[in-house]
Amino acid sequence: MLEHDVGQPASVAGQDDIGNADATTLITDLPYGPKAAEVAREAVAVALHGTEADLLDDARLVTSELATNAFASGSPPLVLCVDRTTPTAGGLEVEITVTDGGCSHPTPSSPSAPEEEAESGRGLVIVEALADAWSLTTGTHGTRAWCRFTRNARPPTASA
Repeated sequence: MLEHDVGQPASVAGQDDIGNADATTLITDLPYGPKAAEVAREAVAVALHGTEADLLDDARLVTSELATNAFASGSPPLVLCVDRTTPTAGGLEVEITVTDGGCSHPTPSSPSAPEEEAESGRGLVIVEALADAWSLTTGTHGTRAWCRFTRNARPPTASA
């Protein structure tokens, strides 16, 4: 088990068991309160340091939405996990998971668009639009919101 101080990210780097050349995992507790999204965005920025700006922006926004949903609809504890993997073939895969202590609300089958004037309700719509894959599993003993971003390796550019 990975041990870390509450509120302090823990990370593990190395090669995983499925042939990925480089894998790093960051796990951190999030505060159960309005600061959850801010702390989650900061942790993602640390975990994805050095990645392309578009990926970092999308990952930070999606993570913010997942953390906000966990705080608004779930119960403590809130935990963020960011897995960053570079497959041996190149490219980048990022998986972001936010878990909480559970809720009594049913799982939506798909995100519904909020009313135009609504001030909230766009979180999962944003996640679906930006992430390459995502899922939400709710239950009375725990909720898990997960998403994946995949960036393919860029082909080498031809020299003049």
